[in-house]
Amino acid sequence: MATSAGASLPVQQRAWDTRERILRAAVECLAEEGYQATTTSRIQQRAGVSRGSLLHQFPVRADLLVAAMKHLAAERTEDLARFGDSSSGGLDEAVDALWDTYHGPLFTASRELWFAAAHNPDLAAALAPHEHAVMKVIREQVLPGLFGAHRAARPAFVDLTSLLVSSMRGVALTYAFEPRDHRRDPNLALWRSTAHAMLDER
Repeated sequence: MATSAGASLPVQQRAWDTRERILRAAVECLAEEGYQATTTSRIQQRAGVSRGSLLHQFPVRADLLVAAMKHLAAERTEDLARFGDSSSGGLDEAVDALWDTYHGPLFTASRELWFAAAHNPDLAAALAPHEHAVMKVIREQVLPGLFGAHRAARPAFVDLTSLLVSSMRGVALTYAFEPRDHRRDPNLALWRSTAHAMLDER
């Protein structure tokens, strides 16, 4: 007997839900335990799925990590967009909000993949297009929304935001081996003053 599309939907939904649980577990494992600990067995345990379910979705670890990268890229973009939506409109607040995005589990998971990619050409090749896609969304959508359209229209905006993103990302990497309160980072005052110098009306 033929099965209708409606009858098969619950099975499809369960498969999708299982996939999402596995991907969330992979990202959480990267953020909390590091790349080396992010094995298929550990992901399976954190996701609460059977070995068969995980292998059906992702036969090899590389497939799972590539899918986790895509999932992570989408979540990072959404996370950054929320910062833009919640910005109060002040320039200092925009700089602070951008800095905050480098201190959460999504950035930590990304950082683990970046470190691993330095010695894994296959991982680097898989990671690169997703990172480029995230940066494109950040440049074209998130940053203008965060700082405001009137500031994004200023000639210095692209140079400023490129400087902020590169500098903040570099400083944030040091938190991997020297955890501290990021809201007290001495660079924050410099980033704010630079933003004012480049974007304030004269």
